[in-house]
Amino acid sequence: MAIARGAGTEILRSAHFEDIDSTSQILIMGVQHHIYTVLSIIIRPISLQATTNKIYFNLRGYDSKAGTTAQNTLFLSANPQAEETFVWNDKFSFNGYEPTDFSGPLNDATKQDAIADQGSSVAQYLHCSSEHADDSMELTITFIDQNNA
Repeated sequence: MAIARGAGTEILRSAHFEDIDSTSQILIMGVQHHIYTVLSIIIRPISLQATTNKIYFNLRGYDSKAGTTAQNTLFLSANPQAEETFVWNDKFSFNGYEPTDFSGPLNDATKQDAIADQGSSVAQYLHCSSEHADDSMELTITFIDQNNA
């Protein structure tokens, strides 16, 4: 049976990735009028080029302070060690698309509504990468996808 994905649906999703390294890997690709709530990210380094190497998680999206499109916001860096499991289960949400552009900063309800309306044609997405090409990490992400189209 196919999963219903129409307007008004809420789907629990997960994705699994092998061999995360220094190449940016998209984890969640935004769709207009969707809201994504990340529930957990589980990381297990298989090997690291150096024990100090970190994995970085960025949200590519709209900067509501400056009113600037397609900005990378680093929200998590972690230094899990080889053969150890790191679980990040702080929840957060982001919209699938950016708002119709406005002059920053966010300082009134009209701009706040523009963010919620996701009226632009620019997708927002969650992505990660490690510090070195020789790093190899496995990752599982679990999230809720709310379709408000």
